[in-house]
Amino acid sequence: MSISVSQISKNYGRQKALDKVSFEIPSGQIVGFLGPNGAGKSTMMKILTGYLPPSEGEVKVCAYPVRENALALRRKVGYLPEHNPLYLDMYIAEYLHFVAKVYQIDQAAKRVAEVMEMTGLGPEQHKKAAALSKGYRQRVGLAQALLPDPEVLILDEPTSGLDPNQISGVRKLIGELGQSKTVLLSTHIMQEVTALCERVIIIDRGRIVADERADALEKSSGEQQMLIEVMFDRQPDTERLQALPGIAQLRHENGKWLLSTEGKQDLRPEVFRFAVNNDLVILEMRQHQPSLENIFRRLTAH
Repeated sequence: MSISVSQISKNYGRQKALDKVSFEIPSGQIVGFLGPNGAGKSTMMKILTGYLPPSEGEVKVCAYPVRENALALRRKVGYLPEHNPLYLDMYIAEYLHFVAKVYQIDQAAKRVAEVMEMTGLGPEQHKKAAALSKGYRQRVGLAQALLPDPEVLILDEPTSGLDPNQISGVRKLIGELGQSKTVLLSTHIMQEVTALCERVIIIDRGRIVADERADALEKSSGEQQMLIEVMFDRQPDTERLQALPGIAQLRHENGKWLLSTEGKQDLRPEVFRFAVNNDLVILEMRQHQPSLENIFRRLTAH
């Protein structure tokens, strides 16, 4: 088991950031670690990487207890924190060679060249970190996390500040890395989780509220509503539309009618019949499945 977390709690004075958190992640799995701001995600990641001690419980990474082996585990764990710290007066290549020296990496020049190519830093390698955009600073942070060729990657908001092309490149890289490494990925971008992660852990107010395979989360969450989005050529009779069988909620937004169902039934045939009977033309109609974003909001809304 690459990561084993058992009954971890973390207190900041009277504030409990983590409350008896437990989970396990096997090798070669990409796991999305989700939660609202202040839920305890970054605290958990700092504990996993040995930068922060827990108040209670035990964490093992690559079968080693983190408390007793924090220094030795630096070679096995690559960490990109949310606020990526860099030496701003150092050039990119210079900084990565410095990090490689700290890790005592054999054939450091070859490894630095490899990670710069993986992260697309080659054209910018002669710039100082202070001159880089936020997106390129994220790439430098990812490059330093990859330098020791770690078995486990802990990535806290890795695509923050990147443009769409850069995001696509980093997602592709994470997907490739996940074939041979364990990746714990924290992000607020639900599409990123859907695209990359085979499993999702959701934490809220310091406790795990969901831990499922991504494709099973919808079923286990109890999400039982469907949403129909429809646009008519003119204003319909609202009372008649509301009276259609199966509609739990009706609202009007940006020229479209949003119809929520009482269950997972398909409302489209009823909407078609309603349009025909009321001499309406349907300009647009879409059916939305329960999304990860909806499930996340339901589990973490207070």
